[in-house]
Amino acid sequence: MTAQPIADPAIRVRGLKKSYGKLDVLRGVDFDVARGSIFALLGSNGAGKTTTVRFLATLLKADGGTASVDGFDVATQSANVRESISLTGQFAAVDEILSGRENLVLVARLRHLENPAVIADDLLRRFSLTDAGARKVATYSGGMRRRLDIAMSLIGNPPVIVLDEPTTGLDPEARIEVWQAVKELAEYGTTVLLTTQYLNEAEQLADRIAILHQGRIIVNGTLAELKQLFPPATVEYVEKQPTLEEIFLAIVGGDDKPHATGTDN
Repeated sequence: MTAQPIADPAIRVRGLKKSYGKLDVLRGVDFDVARGSIFALLGSNGAGKTTTVRFLATLLKADGGTASVDGFDVATQSANVRESISLTGQFAAVDEILSGRENLVLVARLRHLENPAVIADDLLRRFSLTDAGARKVATYSGGMRRRLDIAMSLIGNPPVIVLDEPTTGLDPEARIEVWQAVKELAEYGTTVLLTTQYLNEAEQLADRIAILHQGRIIVNGTLAELKQLFPPATVEYVEKQPTLEEIFLAIVGGDDKPHATGTDN
């Protein structure tokens, strides 16, 4: 693989189109994702987020437009793209019969990497799963499974990772665990493309947010830039009430750091 200039975006999409019969799912999508950043593709169900992700992962052919990942053209250099990108779907792809450590070792061996045990132990530590590493994944909580799933996707050090609605179905505590894991990905220099339908998730995580609506990007910018699209807020003195999420986390101790002892109930 040829190293790409740092100034080039990790992902570049231009004029992406995709239809299924008479249904136009994507109608000319354009966006760039800067290296080492978290980019949120925000939209409701059916907006075209997963279709975009499947195209970038070389799992789907577009009807029109171009895209590149890590400098490689998705259509003509698909093998290079697959080496550069890792896709984590909406549901954790982990083997519940194996332990967390065994899942990681297995993937490292399948990718013919040296020292799979060392790789597994490093990722368990990085994602706060060391204490649960020897336990079967069937005993893991939803947040732990998702963190393990993300850890598995990082084996081989892909420069770009795509997370397709990573917190779907998770409870508030588990969502915060996953959010912390995603933030750490960018801190390590990994480029993250995140699709989500949760507005607060995009607000918490993303350096830039693109809103995909009816097959088009209707706005793309930082959170501060998006806020400027609205009229200035009227200043009022009101008593701030806690949100339900804040109440829930206060009651169950959500301020604690993620730990690896929870189980699903």
